Amino acid sequence: MYRTLLVDDERIILDGISSMVDWGRHKTELIGTAQNGIAAYERIVAESPDIVISDIRMPGLDGLELVARTHASHPHIRFIILSGFSEFDYANRAMQYGVKHYLLKPTNETKIARALDELVAELDADSDRESFIRNMKQRFEKMVPHVKEQVLKEFVTNKTYGSHDWDYYRALFQYDFERPVRLLLFRLEGPAEFEYLFAIKNIAEDILQSTLLSTTIGDHALVLVEDPEEPESLQERLGEIRRTFMQYYKMDVTIALSSPGDIVRARALYQETLQCLNYRFYLGEGGIITSKDTFSSDRTPTEAVELDEERIVMSVRSGHLEEAEEGLNEWFAALKRAQLEIGITKTYAIQLFVSLIRLAEPEKMNESYKRIPRLVEMDTLQAMQEFLGETVRELARRNYERNVVKHTSIVRKVVDIIESQLGNPDLSLNFVAGEMLYMNADYLGKLFKKETGEKFSNYVVKARMKQAARLLATEPDLKIFELAERLGFGDNPQYFSQVFKKQFGCTPSEYMKGSENSAF
Repeated sequence: MYRTLLVDDERIILDGISSMVDWGRHKTELIGTAQNGIAAYERIVAESPDIVISDIRMPGLDGLELVARTHASHPHIRFIILSGFSEFDYANRAMQYGVKHYLLKPTNETKIARALDELVAELDADSDRESFIRNMKQRFEKMVPHVKEQVLKEFVTNKTYGSHDWDYYRALFQYDFERPVRLLLFRLEGPAEFEYLFAIKNIAEDILQSTLLSTTIGDHALVLVEDPEEPESLQERLGEIRRTFMQYYKMDVTIALSSPGDIVRARALYQETLQCLNYRFYLGEGGIITSKDTFSSDRTPTEAVELDEERIVMSVRSGHLEEAEEGLNEWFAALKRAQLEIGITKTYAIQLFVSLIRLAEPEKMNESYKRIPRLVEMDTLQAMQEFLGETVRELARRNYERNVVKHTSIVRKVVDIIESQLGNPDLSLNFVAGEMLYMNADYLGKLFKKETGEKFSNYVVKARMKQAARLLATEPDLKIFELAERLGFGDNPQYFSQVFKKQFGCTPSEYMKGSENSAF
């Protein structure tokens, strides 16, 4: 039974919840009630309940303060918060202390029961995990027989051990080594503390049920098993080992699996598993690696590897993030397919990193050079890709922002030129680009459309028509041919009228009459 304390400053709510909930049915026991936060905390200190159901608004010490104080002194205690609708956002602040359950007032037995059941399930899971880890530590402390571990360690590392030695130890351990065996080499994707190695080894022994010998060598755990008649069942159990270890220690593990062989080939099988773990660099952390995974039919010879570094650098320089990321993904995909010697792959990655940081400002470049040792120490291709991806994103965004400012300034100049040259019949994109800004006309046209959403020619026509409308409104005596000439249409007032009508739906004369009528 999990001991529960109920807290609310309204006696009617305390009595109602106390009586309507079947506490025992939900594996809980109501040990008492309190009408304010201060009294509640005193009972928490004195009795250390497992669950507290508390109102959020109370005199003296409100529910949130009670949660915070309890979290500091009794972090294992779980809370269910009762709050009014208007207090719900306020109650959410309790999330930083791990509170997940909120019930809006007025509540009912069903909602309280559901919240209690969820908390009880969490407490049960925590209890199981603590019990498991406690048992692991007990087994670790009581571990005495190291002989079997040392035997396996010697047989996979010492060249002098042979079949006669195996015959001796087979009789000593009463093992039947007639069937083929496999070696399993476990690498933890986290700190390789001995307790964790001990735990993964014991989990493997419990799940495999065919373990002959096991030991730890350096940062690895090594397990010798009989080769099962159905290899698929071994793969399933290895997956279960990973899931179990992850559940209790929140850490993944990479498993290298040797091919089947005679027990006297244990040293060769061990070398095979080491070679498999080397390919973790390309295959990533976690998972199961066999000799079949260490090569592929489409593997590219070293001299044929094509890595388009310039594409990535150019995209970053121009601030095109999507193109840069796409190029980086293809670059690493090519490295993964090639599966070069790891040192060569790291050299390529360092070369790309240096090319990228040369795009940064001098002070940032010097700082980035200091990160190269971190890149060298990375032990998976995925980690290196994430590292370079961060660099690509940072530099591309910075260059994009710099280019946006630059492009906006250029387009602003173009707009100013258009406004000042509306009466120039030679006003065109080529004229502005070649005669005034000394830029490539195609590039300027694309830049102008990207910034304004309009083609240069359309923008000029609209600007001229807007100016025509303003002049017709302010100078009613203005002749159409004069207006056309002032707006760059030269001696072609008829064409001007056609463009005006297309823009406004009426001729300049009709527009002028409409303006006169609207004035009265």
